[in-house]
Amino acid sequence: MAKNNKSITDIVCDYIKKQKLSPIPVQTLNEEVEASRYFGGELKEFIAAAKTLGAKGIFVETLYLEEDEFYYDSGMDDEEYMALYGNDECCDGECKCGKCEGKKSKKKAKEDDSDVDGVWFEPEDLDGLDLTLLKPQMAKNLDRIGEACGVRLTVPGVDHLEVEIFADWYDEFAEMVDEASEAIEIDPNDALRQAQAMFEEAEAAAAKADKSVKKIAAHPPKKASKK
Repeated sequence: MAKNNKSITDIVCDYIKKQKLSPIPVQTLNEEVEASRYFGGELKEFIAAAKTLGAKGIFVETLYLEEDEFYYDSGMDDEEYMALYGNDECCDGECKCGKCEGKKSKKKAKEDDSDVDGVWFEPEDLDGLDLTLLKPQMAKNLDRIGEACGVRLTVPGVDHLEVEIFADWYDEFAEMVDEASEAIEIDPNDALRQAQAMFEEAEAAAAKADKSVKKIAAHPPKKASKK
């Protein structure tokens, strides 16, 4: 049986054509200026909705697996982090912003709940942590970086109707990302300990392999004596 080498984009576009609609390739340049309504159903239902809305075509944007998806992202940017932790005396002793009390209680919680190393981490402190250290199975997808993993379909209009369809392998990958991220959010310190242990184990294995290579190189097999 011949292997199907079609990408998720090709498969979805073929289906759209069979429904007597035209797939129109597009690219999102600025998501903030888009007025989108996100569709909660499946592809078949989305097509039916598009026809009901009188669509003659559907925008098709290919989505790709990106490298930063392998790293933890708390969703907190630098400005929010500094507002929460960066200035303990932003109001010079008299709170006018309503946030100082929250910062104090957060700081006190860190002091009260310190672990054996005397440091208590918040999830946002672990931004950028390599999630493969918590979910080693994720590493099998590293070779897929830059590969098409899904499509974003949009029915054109003043308010766009939009849905995202992903390949099965990406759904599995995304589930592992969610599980690793949840572990960080439940207990950042324990997650960090696990990541450090996994990193040290990988380093030790690499060092052992390197020694084996050097040993083989230092003792090449003896040449057979000529008779």
